[in-house]
Amino acid sequence: MHSHIWRWKPLSLLLFGLSLLVVITLHAITPATAMVQPPTAQELRGVWVTTNDTDVLVDRPKLHSAIDQLAELNFNTLYPVAWNGGYAFFESGTTRRAGIQHFVRRGIQDYDILAELTAKAHEKGMSVIPWFEFGFMAPATSELATVHSSWLTQKRNGSRIDTSREGGDMVWLNPYKPEVQQFITQMLLEVISRYDVDGVQFDDHFILPVEFGYDSYTRELYKTETDKDVPNAPHNPDWVKWRADKLSAFVKTLNADLKARRRNIVFSIAPNPYDFAYEGQLQDWLTWVRQGWVDELIVQIYRNNLGDFRHQLHAPSIREAQQKIPTAAGILTGLRNIPVPFSFIESKVKAARASGLGMTFFFYESLWDDAPEPADTRQASFRHLFATPTQRNSYQAEAG
Repeated sequence: MHSHIWRWKPLSLLLFGLSLLVVITLHAITPATAMVQPPTAQELRGVWVTTNDTDVLVDRPKLHSAIDQLAELNFNTLYPVAWNGGYAFFESGTTRRAGIQHFVRRGIQDYDILAELTAKAHEKGMSVIPWFEFGFMAPATSELATVHSSWLTQKRNGSRIDTSREGGDMVWLNPYKPEVQQFITQMLLEVISRYDVDGVQFDDHFILPVEFGYDSYTRELYKTETDKDVPNAPHNPDWVKWRADKLSAFVKTLNADLKARRRNIVFSIAPNPYDFAYEGQLQDWLTWVRQGWVDELIVQIYRNNLGDFRHQLHAPSIREAQQKIPTAAGILTGLRNIPVPFSFIESKVKAARASGLGMTFFFYESLWDDAPEPADTRQASFRHLFATPTQRNSYQAEAG
């Protein structure tokens, strides 16, 4: 018996040594492995507050209650609408000087909505990034469109009307005209100068639909710069790139102007997925990210199929962006006539989180009011999803 044990002793010593080596090796590499995981202490959890939420925005008790509720559920960012329908939802000297006089939005207790919301949200530790929802778009009947008709662009057939948008006929400001660029720039500078906000945001209306750009100003500019006539085909690759590059040049200048006024201001964008944004909307947001002209990206992934949603999460453009700046998925929580079950919302949140992305929800009222489940059930479900508080991602490393 003893001789049998002795015969296996060298093998036992060898196995013990190998086991010890494995333990030491695993112990050594575990911290490195943990370092590449998404930091649990930082996750963007935002919500867009729209003009659909008029009662919430204009009634101080309701506004305070909403912010208290969101903070208690560990949301950390609000995107309140600041530019919609051709009107500013803040006290704007820029729009008044532009002849837009007939709309000043204040709370029913006579308070400045953006100032009130910002102060209350900051009190609760939440960031506020005003959302310039309409970008270059305006209703065809708005003061902006009628007073400044020379600012508008058009299709190849001469029509200025875009009938493809919800909410009626729309028109598009020409993003290449100096007057339009100055108007947009001054409006943003006014917001970051007058209000203690943390940033500004544009979405999928800070674009030019590919069918537009056939106005005389743009035609002449294209002819001057390329010595060619504007192509008849809106999707002509050279024509697409020229217009997209022009918009990118404005983004570069706009970002520089904002940072000159307030160095740490967050310039956020919330576009459509990249291929459609570039080819259909002339919005080359991946170049903006690569060049350091934006500080935060929220891609609107409003898919009604979970497989499609997950596919977009892994798009090369999103993967590249999240290596450079805080990146999140825009998640639809419902529309007035299209409620979204919470189980679907939860699946999207988990998929985004597994991909290392934050999340921002469209829109506040559909979080739990206009929803298929009772409000308290939805709130309890969000509490489960966001069980612990998190900070927003740090921008200083990239913004320098």
